[in-house]
Amino acid sequence: QVQLVESGGGLVQAGGSLRLSCAASGRTFSSYALGWFRQAPGKEREFVAVISWSGSSTDSTDSVKGRFTLSRDNAKNTVYLQMNSLRPEDTAVYYCAASPLPHLPTNTFAYKYWGQGTQVTVSS
Repeated sequence: QVQLVESGGGLVQAGGSLRLSCAASGRTFSSYALGWFRQAPGKEREFVAVISWSGSSTDSTDSVKGRFTLSRDNAKNTVYLQMNSLRPEDTAVYYCAASPLPHLPTNTFAYKYWGQGTQVTVSS
């Protein structure tokens, strides 16, 4: 069992930065890939980025490449999403999720545990 709690969301102007954190409980945290998804009003939940259990591999959607960076600290059971050069279209509720699969899954169905989400709002 893994429980996830996101934090770090808020309101920021376009071009600004935020760092989201996802704190996990559970002894098996380090054996899960950790992903971030987001959901804007009226839209489906979409993949943002994922990091492997070891932290050595990452993947992200094209729209955030070069702007968002994912990292994890297994000693602290925490994964971080550093978001720079934010745009109004990044506005959404951001969710952290854990997947037991060995690769870097981008589909919501691959994730077993989810956090409650944190709101990110980027003003123009």
